Amino acid sequence: MIRRSLPAVFALMFAAPLWAAPQTLFNFVRPAEVVRVLTEDTRLPQSNAEQTAEGEVLRRVIFNPSPRPTLRLAPQTGAWDWSSAEAMSLRLQNGMNWAVTLHITVQSNDGRTLVSRIDLPAGPAQTLLVPLQATSPLARGMTAGPPMPITVQGQRILLASSAGAIDRSQVVSVALSMDQPRAAQSLLLERFGTQDMGAVVEAAYGAVVDAHGQSTRARWPEKIASDEQLKTHAAREQQQLDTWLAQRQQATLDLYGGSIAVPAFSASGFFRTQKRGERWYLVTPLGHAFYSLGVNAVAADAGRTYVAGREAMFSALPEAGTPLAAYYGAGDNRGGNGADQGRGFNHGRWFDFYGANLQRTYGQPCLDEAAPCPPMAFDEQRWARHTLDRLQAWGFNTVGNWSAPVLGNSDRVPYTLALSIVGDYASVSTGSDWWGAMPDPFDPRFAMATERAVAIAARDHRQDPWLIGYFADNELAWAGPGDTPQARYALALGTLRLTTDAPAKRAFLKQLRDKYRNQAGLSQAWGIELSAWELLEDPGFAAPLPSAEHPQIEADYQHFQQVFADTYFKTIADSLQWHAPNHLLLGGRFAVNTPQALQACARYCDVLSLNLYTLKPQDGHDFVALRALDKPVLISEFNFGSRDRGPFWGGITELAREEDRGPAYAHFLQQALAEPSIVGVHWFQYLDQPVTGRLLDGENGHFGLVGITDVPFQDFVQSVRKSNLQAIETLP
Repeated sequence: MIRRSLPAVFALMFAAPLWAAPQTLFNFVRPAEVVRVLTEDTRLPQSNAEQTAEGEVLRRVIFNPSPRPTLRLAPQTGAWDWSSAEAMSLRLQNGMNWAVTLHITVQSNDGRTLVSRIDLPAGPAQTLLVPLQATSPLARGMTAGPPMPITVQGQRILLASSAGAIDRSQVVSVALSMDQPRAAQSLLLERFGTQDMGAVVEAAYGAVVDAHGQSTRARWPEKIASDEQLKTHAAREQQQLDTWLAQRQQATLDLYGGSIAVPAFSASGFFRTQKRGERWYLVTPLGHAFYSLGVNAVAADAGRTYVAGREAMFSALPEAGTPLAAYYGAGDNRGGNGADQGRGFNHGRWFDFYGANLQRTYGQPCLDEAAPCPPMAFDEQRWARHTLDRLQAWGFNTVGNWSAPVLGNSDRVPYTLALSIVGDYASVSTGSDWWGAMPDPFDPRFAMATERAVAIAARDHRQDPWLIGYFADNELAWAGPGDTPQARYALALGTLRLTTDAPAKRAFLKQLRDKYRNQAGLSQAWGIELSAWELLEDPGFAAPLPSAEHPQIEADYQHFQQVFADTYFKTIADSLQWHAPNHLLLGGRFAVNTPQALQACARYCDVLSLNLYTLKPQDGHDFVALRALDKPVLISEFNFGSRDRGPFWGGITELAREEDRGPAYAHFLQQALAEPSIVGVHWFQYLDQPVTGRLLDGENGHFGLVGITDVPFQDFVQSVRKSNLQAIETLP
């Protein structure tokens, strides 16, 4: 039995008034001298307006090729008082046959700004609404919001996100600009003013998810309309899997998926690495070359999303006491990290749409219909067998990070494990801290936490030949955001900002004291006036940035960051050598890094692992520099997404269409094979993320091999399978 969301819930969530008419301040078609229109590398080519194909009359403005062409609107005198308005409104149409990106900047007389970035599609005119208070999909619990424009009471509306803050009672300008257009771009404009937007928010976010966890805002070939359709898809897919698995058994692979066609290496009984000529290889326990084709986050609990407080976003949720109510739970993801900033709806009750769909597809009827079925009543072992069938049929040979333990315990597909080192040790902020501040490896409590984490992780796997190895945490903040000296040396600068009770700060001060002896030596080397050594201990000490005049600054920062990274990776490597000497240390899954972190990883780890969200590996890193480190490289994350299969986010490497994902995967894999240091690539991730955002951080991307309904994206899967099989067949 399904509970339908009621209109009253919408009212509680959005407090939405009826659609209100805009308050027009200026009309480009019938301009009056109440608003100043200022052009900066833009032009209004004619005073007369023009009629669009839909019969609407608007006026054209042309943005010339230049660094930042801008059309600025300002009051003739004083400022606008928008304190009672909810949004700035602008009736406009893209004058081109392709989407253009428009930047909106609203400024108040105190210099503060509110900014929006608009991807304006080609097509008919629409009303753009820019909220006058910072708002974004993330505030509603998800990385990306529903597709725009939407239709509200017959009008096309584009609801923007905005960031920043202004004094709404003293608005002095609104600027429309484009960023470095290569050719002249046109917009057609009409009414400019303010408007309320409650009904628009309701229309945009209300009932965006159906009973199966799918977006209600789009249609696509794999979209499910009924439970019976789920079962039909599953039966049809099983026939295809049986055929593909039979073909796989004829392939020239050893027990672990290693290539028998490549000249063999010596067998050690466990996975290891070896270099032959200029090429690095992973080697299976039986001594055969192994190119790791993996999938991350292969788990049956990855379809959970918070519903508490935003029930109006879901068109249908199970009632308490019904079988599918077993897939409710509660959580709290208020971690205080960078990933949590600005996010709403990050705790409370959640619902597991993927688990519920597995129950609908494979579950047995409950003996007592009046009682809830237990979670995973569809049988986790059955799910694991079916999932491994898929991975092997699709040409994958590795279960990647954050996957269900039942998959690794199957003695069927090689797997990796994550070392998550948690504890009460000190930390250092580098400014980004997406998943938290950097662990302080000089703190004895970090060594204790590492020992504990490694011992637990290795306890049941010491003699398992199917385990490739362990990753050392994930995407640590080795550098700050951007490519500036502040970012490159954020670890050193962040350490100097600490108090002396931080072990890293004491280690850095000792390094400087050992080298310079006193404040006079440091002052001369750094070009600063340090009257007393104790001033370095002050958390308010303003550390200098590197400069050509004083090269010792950069040398000292580099040395400290090298010792920091060496201490971190050596601590983990020593512990792993003691508890799991048979398995590989697979590196730190770098999203950002420094040369010092990479050197330390190469020194103490068996493999360098990089998370690269680029069209090919070579776009994400300098592989000439990596080859100098003489270590194999694993691409531990990559993907390609789009927005036409339900979830609203296309990811970092977003493509225009679903049909583009297969060729992009093939190209990435081909380029990886061409790089002799790369020993494998791992796709992120198995399952599409929930439409309304995953529990961890609200990500809601379409980059899965299967949808939230457990139905594979057939064309993509077939393309991926072809690429994977070719990669193994052509492995040098």
